[in-house]
Amino acid sequence: MIEVKNLTKYYGRELAVNDISFTVEKGQVVGFLGPNGAGKTTTVRIIACFLAPTYGTVVVKGNDIFENSMEVRRHIGYLPENTPLYSDMNVFDYLKFCVDIRKDGLKRTKRVSDVIDICGLKDVLYKDISELSKGFRQRVGLAQAMIHDPEILILDEPTVGLDPNQIVEIRNLIKNLGREKTIILCSHILPEVEATCNRVLIIHKGEIVADGTSEGLRASFEGKGRIELHLKQWPSDKIENLTAVSGIERIAETSEVEPGISKVTLELFKGADPREDIFRYCVDNNLVLLEMAREKTSLENVFRELTSREGA
Repeated sequence: MIEVKNLTKYYGRELAVNDISFTVEKGQVVGFLGPNGAGKTTTVRIIACFLAPTYGTVVVKGNDIFENSMEVRRHIGYLPENTPLYSDMNVFDYLKFCVDIRKDGLKRTKRVSDVIDICGLKDVLYKDISELSKGFRQRVGLAQAMIHDPEILILDEPTVGLDPNQIVEIRNLIKNLGREKTIILCSHILPEVEATCNRVLIIHKGEIVADGTSEGLRASFEGKGRIELHLKQWPSDKIENLTAVSGIERIAETSEVEPGISKVTLELFKGADPREDIFRYCVDNNLVLLEMAREKTSLENVFRELTSREGA
């Protein structure tokens, strides 16, 4: 559905996107991850025909962005990071205006009614946009992106600046939309991507550094495990001797989490799981074990590993 080929973008001498290529299939919800300045927004602006690449091209449903950009725009709904809305219009008039400027032969009443229902805007229809909360403004922005019923939605940081309740609302809305549309979700908020996306692309310094499901990426970065212990009134020599337990490579960190209770982080040899032996060691040495938790590789671990490498 979307094919990005050798995409490169310079701003003057500054290289923002460096010869990237990827495809997005129909029905995928793709999380486009990267730190600030990685090239996410530049890439999606090019796909949405808001920005021209320096080299390379994008094809959307067989339409090249250079040769047939108007047809590409008909297939895409775009919600920028800073949603551009006419704040002096009320919600209903603004959505009617969005239908009219499209001039795509849309049935105004039906499309406005449809997006009002989908985006949950019934209670604010006749309020001026300037009076709305950030969460409702995001809903209005999403409604304008969907007003022409596009098959593809590109959402750039749709939950930035929202409170926790609003984030959950927008996240659930995106999940529901993902059942019938292809979505590219740009974000640097990892839980948001894990909760809504079935594929993850990570971009760093203008280059694609990972592509796969969150489960697949976590599995590919599984390495040395870690176990965190909370112990009460521990003798330091007995803690140091924990390294004698099979599977423990070293004590990575010790710190006091509260008076009389210390946290000990153990680094394990790859594939080892010495939790049972640790428990027995604590019992045999009269150590009061309050908590033991094994850390698993998370998408955050993968993201940090890929985006902190020098030269990556």
